[in-house]
Amino acid sequence: MPTPDTANRLPRVVDRAAWQAELDKLLAREKAHTREGDAIAAARRRLPMTEVDPRIPLVGADGEVPLLEVFEGRTQLLAYLHMWHDGKPAAQQCEGCTFFTGHALELSYLHSRGVTYATFCQGPYSESARYRDFMDWRMPWYSARSCAEKLLSGRHFGGYVCYLRDGDRVFETYWTTGRGTEAGATSYHLLDLTVYGRQETWEDSPDGWPQRFVPDGDMFRTDGRPTAQWSRLAAGRPDDLGG
Repeated sequence: MPTPDTANRLPRVVDRAAWQAELDKLLAREKAHTREGDAIAAARRRLPMTEVDPRIPLVGADGEVPLLEVFEGRTQLLAYLHMWHDGKPAAQQCEGCTFFTGHALELSYLHSRGVTYATFCQGPYSESARYRDFMDWRMPWYSARSCAEKLLSGRHFGGYVCYLRDGDRVFETYWTTGRGTEAGATSYHLLDLTVYGRQETWEDSPDGWPQRFVPDGDMFRTDGRPTAQWSRLAAGRPDDLGG
């Protein structure tokens, strides 16, 4: 793991009153940003929706499952579309999807609002479920390998998709990818609060700020593996996917 770098440049030092004055200016911008986010969310809630086949077959622990049953009786479904590299060992699986999927830990708050969270993986169930177990993820896990064309309609894995159920009918209400997936990345949001930020090369930071990570997947890896895998290996979990 990276070691602390004491050679990094530091922000200028001022007295508390001057610091508070600068912080207050920033807080005014943050409030405007929050209100704009609220307005965008309001527009998102007013989007139309498109109907999808509720019988689209996914594969879960007990075999084939229609999309309708993935709702688990709730009204809404939020799914992360997890990319998969066929035949590759755990160390070479998608570092970005590992990062985003790993943040989905406490699902009770989603459930309390009628939302089921699930992972739809691009890979075959038996192999990808072993990866889920190695990572100790607990969310419902399905393979969308056989139904990807029908489910994605020409789009790709690596994003979120939202569905709404009305009786036995299913509708897609929203889809996002790219930086839209940061909605689930609490680590990124917390890093944005810190003085050095994400430490990625694209960020607008002062000269001398650490920018160790290139946004090409490197930012999600440590010593050749998705960063989150190291603690699982240290805990003695086998990473053999049997591929």
